[in-house]
Amino acid sequence: MTRSQSPRHSPVNASSSTTFRAAACYNNRVKNEGQLATVADSYDRSVRLGRDGVDLYKDLPPALKSDPDYPKFAEARAKGLDSNSGQATIREYLAPAPGHKFVDLGCALNLIFNGYNEWPSEYHGLDISGETIQLLNEFVAKHQLKVGGLHHCSIDQTPYRDEYFHIGACIGVLEYFERDFVKKALNEAYRILKPGGRFVLDIPDNTSEMRRIMNLVECSMGRPDKFDLSPEEFEKLLEGRFTIEKVEPIPGAAMIQYYLLRQDPTGQVVRAD
Repeated sequence: MTRSQSPRHSPVNASSSTTFRAAACYNNRVKNEGQLATVADSYDRSVRLGRDGVDLYKDLPPALKSDPDYPKFAEARAKGLDSNSGQATIREYLAPAPGHKFVDLGCALNLIFNGYNEWPSEYHGLDISGETIQLLNEFVAKHQLKVGGLHHCSIDQTPYRDEYFHIGACIGVLEYFERDFVKKALNEAYRILKPGGRFVLDIPDNTSEMRRIMNLVECSMGRPDKFDLSPEEFEKLLEGRFTIEKVEPIPGAAMIQYYLLRQDPTGQVVRAD
């Protein structure tokens, strides 16, 4: 059989391959949209209950509290080790300054509870939870804060122009999604950050002894972790986009934190002013 007659190159097989790829893309989109809706619903519920004084972390199911690993989780939470967003190392690395625009991807309530309202940079928060954005808008109005913007949207489709931000963060977000969405979110972060822009994000440490109990806690709140990448696979996604300056495990949260610089189109890094 000649090359032109090979089934690999026949119009029928080419069409079948295209159809398969289109179907895979559609399935990934449906899967991503379903998980986005799940996460949004969970955080909307958390905010509504929080307004009534209910802390879901203190109101976990009895079966979960009897889990042999629950005491480790309770201890980490009591010491404030189960959350990354408020770590001093994030601010130290990002070095926010007057004139800087800062994007908080998957912002949750960082502006209220983690001191981001005290940063000298201009704050822009994005979250998939509409209830979260509403509460943040109320907080901003009550305290007469000046922010750049608060948007109810997904982190893989933001309303900002290219190379708009000097610094950014994405903490406690990527664990809810699989590879396809993670890649899109990284592409979007790359698009909106300036070349040389500093960026901090985290991913689950699936080798951590705390990972199982953390997953159970998240599942009990209706937002199961879906992250399906090893650190090595994740770092491959960073290639051509970000330079890794530092990697730091966060044992209490069973996460791995990355401190990154956004590359320019040639793959070089010059720090943004």
